[in-house]
This record gives sequence, C-alpha cells and structure tokens, in this order.
Amino acid sequence: MTEAGERFISGAKPAFEELVAAAEAAGDLGQRPAGLLRLSVPRAVVPLILEPVIASFCRAYPEIALEIAASEELVDLAAEGFDAGIRLGQFIAADMIAVRLTPPFPLAVVGSPDYLRRRKRPECIDDLRRHACLRMRRSDGSLAPWPFVDGNKTIEAIVSGPLIAHDYPTLLGAATQGLGLAQLPSPLVKAPIADGRLQALLTSFAVTTPGVFLYYPGRRQALPKLRAFIEHVKYRSAGALRDATAAPRLRKTDRAKSS
Repeated sequence: MTEAGERFISGAKPAFEELVAAAEAAGDLGQRPAGLLRLSVPRAVVPLILEPVIASFCRAYPEIALEIAASEELVDLAAEGFDAGIRLGQFIAADMIAVRLTPPFPLAVVGSPDYLRRRKRPECIDDLRRHACLRMRRSDGSLAPWPFVDGNKTIEAIVSGPLIAHDYPTLLGAATQGLGLAQLPSPLVKAPIADGRLQALLTSFAVTTPGVFLYYPGRRQALPKLRAFIEHVKYRSAGALRDATAAPRLRKTDRAKSS
C-alpha cells in the first residue's frame, strides 16, 4: 500500500467505525421495543381497556414513550402520525390489520331508576317514541340511529331527545343523572347496572357488536413497540380481554362476524 493509501485508511477508519456502530444501533432499535408509540382511541376505551395496563406497560418497556390521543374522530393514522388506533370493529376499514382486544358485546339500552319512576318502562322498540333518548353524533356529522334485532330482522330506530353528544362517556353521565335513555356498549354500563345507578331495558332486542379492536394500516409492518403493546394488553388487562392465555398474533380479522 502506498503512503497515500495508508494515510487514507488511517483517516477514514474512525469515521467508518462510527458509521458501522450507527448502523448496528439503528438495527438494534428496529428489533427492540423503543421510541414513541402514538395511539388514537375513543374516550370510552381509556378507562375500560387502557387504564388497567398503562402503568405496567410503561414500567415493562421504559424505552417506549406512550402517547394516547383520546378522540371520537376517525383519523387517518398515517397522515396524523399514529402507529395504531383502537375502535369498535364496525368502524374499522377493511384494508386495516385488526387485532381483537375484547369479545363481542351487546349495545345496552339503559335508564336511571329516577327516570323510570317518571316514565313508563319501554317494553318494545316502538315505545322509544315516547321517551327522551340521548343521541350520538357521528364523526361524519350524522345522528346515529339505535340498532336492534327483532327475531331475524335488523331494525334501526330513529329516536329523539334533549341531548346530542359526540362520545359515550357524556351519554353515560347524562343517563345516570336521569336525563333520558341511552344506548351504550355493555362493558361501559356494567358497573352502573351492578350498583343500581342504571337499569337495562329492551334486552331481548339488543344487537351484538363485533367488539373492540386495535388496528393499523395493512401495508405497514408492525414495529416491535406496537407488538409489545399488543402482547401486553392481551395478557395484562385484568381478565377483560379474550384469549388471554393464548399467544398473541397479528392477523387480518373478519370484523363482520361476531365470533
């Protein structure tokens, strides 16, 4: 080797070694759970699914910074910089990878004892026309009808009442205060029904939803930080999650079925 070549190797070696080290560090980062994990979730999901696992997840994965954006808006995950979202299965686009977080559950019509002392208890779907029904405004601006099943027939009841909200927790609070009837996911009303603050109504007509799913774009590979979160939630959610003893898998889920 010429003197010039030796000088080049001597001068370039430190920079080359730094480049190799940086590449190895980047590779390690891609293989271990680390970095900022951003999730878009509805407000109602936070106490039901996330609160029981947030602290234990952050302790188990100190190199992950967890960011939770609670909103009812159906955001574009990629455009808004989110790694994943959590939603009811019926609101997830077919081109998303979906991971089940809860079993299917019914939508429950509920009312407070105080409200039901003032109004006759509804016995059929048509009776809702004579009741104050608390309604949900969808992210597209439309008012959501109340879905029911009557035998093999699906019915969407158009209801009316004194309050329109954009999220389930607001409707739950208003129903608990006796303002009117509300149709809400059954996990959200389980505790207030158990302690007597609410009563379940029209149970024989309740429609079953697919449940809650975590989802992310099908064209994007799940990073280790997201896989770690999925595994942690499925194993640590205090018995509320389905298949807690099975190895968690990322899969395309048929959200149309309530199996």
